[in-house]
Amino acid sequence: MKRPVRLALLGCGTVGTEVVRLLHDQSADLAARIGAPLEIAGIAVRRLGRDRGDLPVDPSLFTTDALGLIKRDDVDVVIEVVGGIEPARGWLVEALRAGKSVVTANKALLAEDGAALHDAAAEGGGDLYYEASVAGAIPLLRPLRESLHGDRVTRVTGIVNGTTNFILSAMHATGAGFAEALEEATELGYAEADPTADVEGFDAAAKAAILASLAFHTRVGAADVHREGITEVTAADVASAKAMGCTIKLLCIAARGADATGREAVSVRVHPAMIPLTHPLASVGDAFNAVFVEAEAAGQLMFYGRGAGGAPTASAVLGDVVAVSRNRLAGVRSASESAYADLPVRPMGEALTRYHISLDVTDRPGVLEAVAGMFARHDVSIATVRQGPSGGGAAGRGDDADLVIVTHVAPDAALAATVRELRGLDIVRSVASVLRVEGGP
Repeated sequence: MKRPVRLALLGCGTVGTEVVRLLHDQSADLAARIGAPLEIAGIAVRRLGRDRGDLPVDPSLFTTDALGLIKRDDVDVVIEVVGGIEPARGWLVEALRAGKSVVTANKALLAEDGAALHDAAAEGGGDLYYEASVAGAIPLLRPLRESLHGDRVTRVTGIVNGTTNFILSAMHATGAGFAEALEEATELGYAEADPTADVEGFDAAAKAAILASLAFHTRVGAADVHREGITEVTAADVASAKAMGCTIKLLCIAARGADATGREAVSVRVHPAMIPLTHPLASVGDAFNAVFVEAEAAGQLMFYGRGAGGAPTASAVLGDVVAVSRNRLAGVRSASESAYADLPVRPMGEALTRYHISLDVTDRPGVLEAVAGMFARHDVSIATVRQGPSGGGAAGRGDDADLVIVTHVAPDAALAATVRELRGLDIVRSVASVLRVEGGP
């Protein structure tokens, strides 16, 4: 055995404690896989006096001086599971510039300023690994980063937020509304006390940026991702999806293709969408994650599993620790960031989508013709129309009717413009809902 690989752990919350337990419980196996034992040099925490139960670690290893721990000469690898942008960014840049390897689960930081971390890693010559930042223990980023480097990835579609997937799955199974399903998710511990990052799509958007960056060899940040949450999804939307043989999921979609000028570009978006029940992602329920990857040579690949939680995330962290520790012992580093393609990011308006639009309209002759004419003026083709008596309409009038229209594929900007003009028609009492439709013909 060679000398121990010394670890600095930043954060000892839900994930950090599981990392410590796995390091203790699997110490012999990890040492055998690496060729040297792993030792914790120190653990940086916010509060020293916090009760951490029977955590198998020497209490003297805890410190509140994270930067001092990082700067120690005996630290080889820094593990960051604190989260947030600052002070994590400063800590990790310091570690990487000093030549230490970094393992992080910080999706928000990677999406916000991953460029700074990659540049610091290149400067210092250490490794930057972050498998745990997307989809927990699901082995996803390394296949994109390494296994598929001989192929051309064309599209990545995924369910990458367990909280929203639990909520939408509950709404589909029981017919509950959003508020009721969110309350259940909170009671079961799937949703935080403040669920904004999940239900408004911020968490999924950060993960989408990371996936797109790896898949398309292009730096993509959170600001490049079109983001919509699920708070406006209603029980009526779910029922309408069922009637079409669909379900509603919060999807992250990253695709490459020609933009309006014919140049190759990437499109990255997060929003709720209807998908057919026959689609592989439709059966992903509860708080599970799944990502569907399409590549020119490999074809269609799907990665599925638990996307969050202390133990699954810690598993991904330890996998990265093994990889970077082996590299350090061998005196090598992994392949650096691959951003050679440097493709432009297309605006959302150029994304090609289908729409499901539910209208509350006046029930009189000529209404359907007028509505269809609006779609035609924006060069949007209608695939199907379903009309029936209104459930009461916004004002409870008996002379209303429900009109549900599903379009063919068209630029998102044309669809959005159509919806805006529909809202201004006298015959349209209200636009009850607008949802995109993905995964169908």
